[in-house]
Amino acid sequence: MTTHSIPVLHTSALTSLPLLARGKVRDNYAVGDDRILMVASDRISAFDVIMGEPIPGKGELLTRMALFWFDKLGPNGLAICPIHLTGDDPESVVAPTEAAQVRGRSMLVKRLQPIPVEAVVRGYLAGSGWQEYQASRSVCGVPLPEGLTNASQLPEPIYTPAAKAAMGEHDENITFERTVEMIGLDLATRIRDISIRLYEAAAAIALAKGIIIADTKFEFGLDSDGTLVLMDEVLTPDSSRYWPADSYQEGINPPSYDKQFLRDWLETATIGGTRWDKTAPAPHLPRDIIEKTAAKYQEALTRLVG
Repeated sequence: MTTHSIPVLHTSALTSLPLLARGKVRDNYAVGDDRILMVASDRISAFDVIMGEPIPGKGELLTRMALFWFDKLGPNGLAICPIHLTGDDPESVVAPTEAAQVRGRSMLVKRLQPIPVEAVVRGYLAGSGWQEYQASRSVCGVPLPEGLTNASQLPEPIYTPAAKAAMGEHDENITFERTVEMIGLDLATRIRDISIRLYEAAAAIALAKGIIIADTKFEFGLDSDGTLVLMDEVLTPDSSRYWPADSYQEGINPPSYDKQFLRDWLETATIGGTRWDKTAPAPHLPRDIIEKTAAKYQEALTRLVG
């Protein structure tokens, strides 16, 4: 399967199902009152702004990668945590004329009560974590030893949750104690412990394929029985920092398989001769930036699943 095996889709337009919400990448539709059809578009966002141009093949690629990880970590694999996949064919719930919009890029999942906490796990010091460490020798309230540098592997993975923000707003880093206030000690503790187990298992699988997962975020929901379920996407380059292990070097920003390439370009992008201020609308993406970003995602998938 190539990244160009299905049409580019910036925004889905299904009429056979009611639209629940459009996220930065996914369009969610209600299937009855107990399931959701998640359609991964080819949209890409950076700095919480959706770009006007899609990345060809991205939605299909993200879906394949998420399914790979759900298979490895869910009931069919390591069984670390229940997952939200129903196992039903996404094309079975839309009109035949709409099948092309969902083919290869969709997941039919259980409808859950989402928990308003982004479960972030960091195994390496990078991005905002590196900046914060330089100022405070800690990340999100978690103290760290002296002597670490940019891209250092942490002594052990740390849990640094964030509070989910409204669409268009930035998620806010919070302490574990704050998550206890929000959702209670039992649930907060279970989410933390499961998230670290998921990260450690995935990091080991990826490393064997030549990929370092520097950090990632998980999302969870509760089903009607109160069971904690892993949901949304999981361990894709949209929600994780992927580095090639063969060129990793402590002290410098490793090249990445994620959106960092696009972010780096946007840092110097202009609109009308003025440096972009990271608010909508986004700058127009040149063809070479689109193609190079698509290639980064494709390389990550190829390394991971062959």
